[in-house]
Amino acid sequence: MDQFKTPNFKMNQKQALILLVVFSLGVLSVAGLFLAKYFKIPSPKPPGIFTPHKPEGVVVFSSKEDFKEYLEESKSKEGYFGTRTIGFGREVPETTLPLAPEMKAAEPTLRVSETNVQVPGIDEPDILKTDGKNIYFSPGKSWPIWRPVPLMKEKTIYPPYYKEPKIKIIKAFPPKELNLLSEIEETGDLLLYKNILIVFSHDKLQGFDVKDPKNVSKKWEANLERDTYIVTSRLYNKKVYLVLKQRINEFSPCPIRPLKVEGEDIEIKCQEIYHPVVPVSIDTTFIAMVLDPKTGKIEKKVSFVGSSSQSVVYMSENALYITYPYYESFFKVFANFLEEECRDLLPNWIFSKIAKLRNYDLSQEAKLLELRLILEKYQRSLDQDERLKLENEIRNKAEDYFKTHMRELEKTGIVKIDAKDLKILKKGDIPGRLLNQFSLDEYQGYLRVATTVGQRFLPFGFGGRSETKNDIYVLDENLKIVGKIQDLGVGERIYSARFIEDKGYLVTFRRIDPFFVLDLSDPKNPQLKGELKIPGYSSYLHPIEKDKILGIGKDNWQIKISLFDVKNPEKPEELDKYILDETFSDILSTHHAFLLDKKHQIFFLPGSKGDYIFSYKNDKLELKKAIAEAGARRALYIEDYLYIVSDRGISVIDENTWEKIEEFEF
Repeated sequence: MDQFKTPNFKMNQKQALILLVVFSLGVLSVAGLFLAKYFKIPSPKPPGIFTPHKPEGVVVFSSKEDFKEYLEESKSKEGYFGTRTIGFGREVPETTLPLAPEMKAAEPTLRVSETNVQVPGIDEPDILKTDGKNIYFSPGKSWPIWRPVPLMKEKTIYPPYYKEPKIKIIKAFPPKELNLLSEIEETGDLLLYKNILIVFSHDKLQGFDVKDPKNVSKKWEANLERDTYIVTSRLYNKKVYLVLKQRINEFSPCPIRPLKVEGEDIEIKCQEIYHPVVPVSIDTTFIAMVLDPKTGKIEKKVSFVGSSSQSVVYMSENALYITYPYYESFFKVFANFLEEECRDLLPNWIFSKIAKLRNYDLSQEAKLLELRLILEKYQRSLDQDERLKLENEIRNKAEDYFKTHMRELEKTGIVKIDAKDLKILKKGDIPGRLLNQFSLDEYQGYLRVATTVGQRFLPFGFGGRSETKNDIYVLDENLKIVGKIQDLGVGERIYSARFIEDKGYLVTFRRIDPFFVLDLSDPKNPQLKGELKIPGYSSYLHPIEKDKILGIGKDNWQIKISLFDVKNPEKPEELDKYILDETFSDILSTHHAFLLDKKHQIFFLPGSKGDYIFSYKNDKLELKKAIAEAGARRALYIEDYLYIVSDRGISVIDENTWEKIEEFEF
């Protein structure tokens, strides 16, 4: 997936506020000009033309010129406190998810696993799928193959070459019939709907008929246009929900044509693209579509502008949520700081000018520059001793002020899209930034969100990270905050989150791992019930029983597995732990690599040195089997057979004896 260009600098909010104070006083006038340029915050403009559907907080563009004007205003927010853009590859990455779900297999008697997903019944794309009879696997680059290549008559060298990967269709059950049925000249993430295998490549989507796995035929193809990329997709209610992103063309931002299905352009007009009423920094147009997996036909679509930086997509049975980060007007916050905290340090004429400046019809950039000039004028009237004292007084006041107002600066916008008709329902805002899709969860009409505030870095080599704080917010169906828990893990950031029915579990980390248990049964009064501090951290949390949570993360650079008992929310316990002599597992980067088998009370964990099968029976973590052949990508089970799949081949383990019974190399 594409990654947007990352700025070369980053700053935290607290230091940015302090730095602006110092710069405003003329300590670094050149840097002050830089801040004035990059802290531009546009003033609200008249909304675009409304469509018959009028969701709160967002409107559509009226024309290309309207879009370009909004884009110009939004540029003033670029670089504000620094941003960290990420690509949209596989997500790391539940409403009611007490156990790993089981899919309906082709034969009712078969016990077949499915991809580990966040919300039961909503499938997510991955490199491995099965229908209970066959396995569909999309490998990465194969290992180097050495072959002789003659250069001269007397000399031959043997350079390596990599065989281009192909999607493998393997006869899987019964294990004794394990063999390769056919290959598809493609690779990418997969979704399987009945007899249609959907392949998401970097530049296209394709649907293949796999009813006869030995004679696969292509049913449809959709090609991504230039600067368009797949964010994520879901399979729900016999339809594919596809989310795309397209870089905004500054010269011609709309209409956009993100996709071409069977040679026909899918066009999104300017009047079909929504944007927040209050301008925010944007660089991307998001497009959500409903696609028929049998034909590839686009049935519904909706578009919305936002920022690709740390955007998160989450889908429940009711709605699709797309988030984007943004920053509040720095002029507004800085002016408030001066008026509220510096009355005893500055003359009254400065506050009179600030009051007039607020009402001027100027951009936020111009207001911020004018405010700097006002402060510089006062600074020049002071002698060196007075100036030095003023700088230190304001610096200390700014530091205290930020601790109180940090949540006013860094925010996340949330757009709620109806899953049935794909219309934008609501737009809401919360303080802080999200980690991944597990930071969001919908339950009984309420959206629960976990955020971290205060993560920005300072440019120009000043360095340092501000004091971070972590919050939980509960939003109603209109995306209005009705309940919250704040200041969890002060000085740390969120490493993993999981919401399960009316409970929430959060892990923050800096030096130790606080494991928080949250009571969310009363949406308007969520509470922190318990906390457990242990070494290391968990970057993935998975419920394995009603009151048992499994955590997989690291401790001192080694893989750590923790088994938590949360039966008593006020006193969570670490029942057992296991330290693996491994530095990496795919589970740390994607939840799709995790497999739980409830019947045998085991879970599979791929590593960098080998692969591991753990039992959690009787509340003990026991390593049932270690497989020294490293490189496993995924695992699945059919009946009582565990299939371990790597780019090289498949091994089959009998779950009754834990012996390898079959093996097949690609």
